[in-house]
Amino acid sequence: MRILLVEDDATLADGLSHSLAQSGFDLTLAATSSYADSALRTQAFDVVILDLGLPDGDGREVLRALRARKCPTPVLILTARDGINDRVGGLEAGADDYMVKPFELRELEARVRALIRRSHGGFNHEIAFGRLALDTASHRVSVDGEPMLLPSREYGVLEALLLQAGRVVSKDRIAQRLAVRQEELADNAIEVYVHRLRKRLDPLGINIRTLRGLGYLLEKDGDA
Repeated sequence: MRILLVEDDATLADGLSHSLAQSGFDLTLAATSSYADSALRTQAFDVVILDLGLPDGDGREVLRALRARKCPTPVLILTARDGINDRVGGLEAGADDYMVKPFELRELEARVRALIRRSHGGFNHEIAFGRLALDTASHRVSVDGEPMLLPSREYGVLEALLLQAGRVVSKDRIAQRLAVRQEELADNAIEVYVHRLRKRLDPLGINIRTLRGLGYLLEKDGDA
């Protein structure tokens, strides 16, 4: 599940990124309203966590532009503004939920999951791809129902690819994903982990295709 986190407080953004990634979410960070608007125009997200006080404008303008495009992506406003007029204004601008800082992380995650369930008609943590299944909550991988043990970094690469199955995933995005999982990366580390993972997946009829200059694409035998 993909989250766009729009937050200019670097410390808070870093903490939320690590926590949400550990819960199985795929995070994209935006520190400005212009970057957030650009990301929402070019990428698909399952939910947006939106701060209002951004360095280049009010987050509600991002929200209004999103709704003007008839985009139904759920938006949770997360802000220090706790006045009733702020709450009403945010909801009337098109937000689906509103939380005030400081907040409890467990409540934030519960609200995010509730928004995703409503928009998707229910969801679970398991991603299936051919004979392979990955549970983003327990970080377990299985093949035909039997456990498949993976080193932490290879699991991180596989998770990044499966969360974007059918799409090209850049090397930078995989590196960002591993960094969020607090993995230290050496030079050319991504290529090493992809190579190792490719050898494990090949007997399962699953291939990691390299698209030079773009990234990697996860494919099953028989995919066009």
